[in-house]
Amino acid sequence: MIIAHDLGTTGNKATLVDSTGTIVAAVTVHYDTDFSSGGKAEQNPEDWWQALCSATRTLLEDSGVAASEIAGVSFSGQMMGAVLLDAAGVPVRPAIIWADTRSGAQTAQLTERIGLEEAYRITGHRLNPTYSVSKVMWVRDNEPEVFARARHLVLAKDYMIFRLTGEILTDPSDASSTNAFDQGAHRWSEDIIAATGLSTDLFPAIAESTSVAGTIGAEAAAACGLLAGTPVVVGGGDGPMAALGAGIVDEASGPYAYLGSSSWVSLSSDRPLHDPLMRTMTFNHVIPGRFVPTATMQAGGASLQWIADVLAPDEQGRFERLLGGAAEVDAADEGLFFLPHLLGERSPYWDPNVRATFVGLARHHGQEHLTRAVVEGVAFNLHTCLQAFRENGANTDRVDVIGGAANSIPLLQILSDVWGVPVRRRALVDEATALGAAIVGGVGVGMFDNLDIASTLSTYTADLTPDTDAHARYTTAHPRFLDAYRRLESWFTPNA
Repeated sequence: MIIAHDLGTTGNKATLVDSTGTIVAAVTVHYDTDFSSGGKAEQNPEDWWQALCSATRTLLEDSGVAASEIAGVSFSGQMMGAVLLDAAGVPVRPAIIWADTRSGAQTAQLTERIGLEEAYRITGHRLNPTYSVSKVMWVRDNEPEVFARARHLVLAKDYMIFRLTGEILTDPSDASSTNAFDQGAHRWSEDIIAATGLSTDLFPAIAESTSVAGTIGAEAAAACGLLAGTPVVVGGGDGPMAALGAGIVDEASGPYAYLGSSSWVSLSSDRPLHDPLMRTMTFNHVIPGRFVPTATMQAGGASLQWIADVLAPDEQGRFERLLGGAAEVDAADEGLFFLPHLLGERSPYWDPNVRATFVGLARHHGQEHLTRAVVEGVAFNLHTCLQAFRENGANTDRVDVIGGAANSIPLLQILSDVWGVPVRRRALVDEATALGAAIVGGVGVGMFDNLDIASTLSTYTADLTPDTDAHARYTTAHPRFLDAYRRLESWFTPNA
């Protein structure tokens, strides 16, 4: 069996997968995030390690599986972060995660030196404070004594690999989330790194996702309950890994949407997709030679989590109640809109300063209206992203959906009505990312023949079609949603 660890924003999910691709058991251990003013978003890497050890031991104990039955360990991890290690591999400060937007000044410096269009051509991404390299520049500029001790830059899953094996490396999918990876040359970009003023020595070696990074050392084995010598497979970033787990392996697979803390629409391609307006970005797939064009919003599922926390913080079954009520009322039809930019925004605006807003509140609006507006706001924003793919030739006639929020039929119906296309819920809405990591791990240790097996392991549990009248109304409402952002954009910009 394979143990796949999915190091997400809110916790580590350890999943046990057997040689048929069946999920045997899963355990999640949560950890905290320090969200503070000014765009700060940090986590303690030691919490990741403790979560990995706790989840692994619990997984083995609850399933009754012996450590000797584990053929390997693999990883999916949150992307675009920055973990800085000293010469001994000890973090010099907390990890800066993807949601952190403090490095605006550093991004501006990098943009001036390399150029926005040139950077997009090299990396497939816009330069933006949410990416790793500007976060490292921020530490250098704001914490010089801390930065002086830094010798290695890694991402979340890479640090776990180091703790298990002592090896420091990353894979192309995570490398492509740093703003410093040359997708055409398949290596770190010398031009961009030179423009940052950072040393190339900071950046780790790159190995394919299915490579065996090393084996678990004795000390790590004692901590996590596995056997010393167990192979550890490199794995990849959670976005491309979710694509694999959802069966998105080639262009014929079509697009999918992920509804997690951040949310995105994505597809598989044989080449990077460069949008002239730079609304979308392209990650490397965990499948060698393939790519994952993506449009990611910062707070998709996080917007739903936020409204539930505000309206029903301690209520059991709160999501079902709130979404059930939302299905019975109107929001956009009444002129009520929610701009879902709680953490700034990536696609399609790439503006770290924008914030979430309710527009059009009336006295009679209650919990159900606010919840409906939040769901519609997420759907509208993702609709804008889907339009960007359509304008660049991608087929978006059907969208498969995964992620925790996909468990709600009322929510899926709103998505279908807004997007105007059928929406299918994959069977493994919560486990797709972990399944992707397990498939990569299984290929790495020889348990599976190839990564394309993913397309045979995912089935569907719901198939929603758009209501014609509802889609017509949303087609009229979507430009108003866009107009609300345009009118407020300058208000959120400092000194505008």
